[in-house]
Amino acid sequence: MSEAQFGVPFRGVAVDRQTRCHHYNTPRDVVAIKFPCCGTFYPCHTCHDDCTTHEAERWPVDRFDEQAVLCGVCGETLSVSEYLDGDDICPCCEAPFNPGCANHADRYFAVE
Repeated sequence: MSEAQFGVPFRGVAVDRQTRCHHYNTPRDVVAIKFPCCGTFYPCHTCHDDCTTHEAERWPVDRFDEQAVLCGVCGETLSVSEYLDGDDICPCCEAPFNPGCANHADRYFAVE
């Protein structure tokens, strides 16, 4: 799937209107991450891998102020810091985010 979801470059596998994908599709899986390697939002790292031919890059700490996280409920974008420092909830619409995503944040962000 490829479309301009919420006015941003967006791709993924079997994505619904709130950014849930084939790989992650619980009610709280409503976040898409912009990958710095290609400037495109994907619901998950597996969607990125399935839809591209290049290796994924993580967001470096010195770029955590950039808008790189999309709320699939309201369409607002958050900075990496806002997302990581949040309480698994969108600060704009208060939609709950999946707290389990913290378990693989290192696939997207240089947080090690």
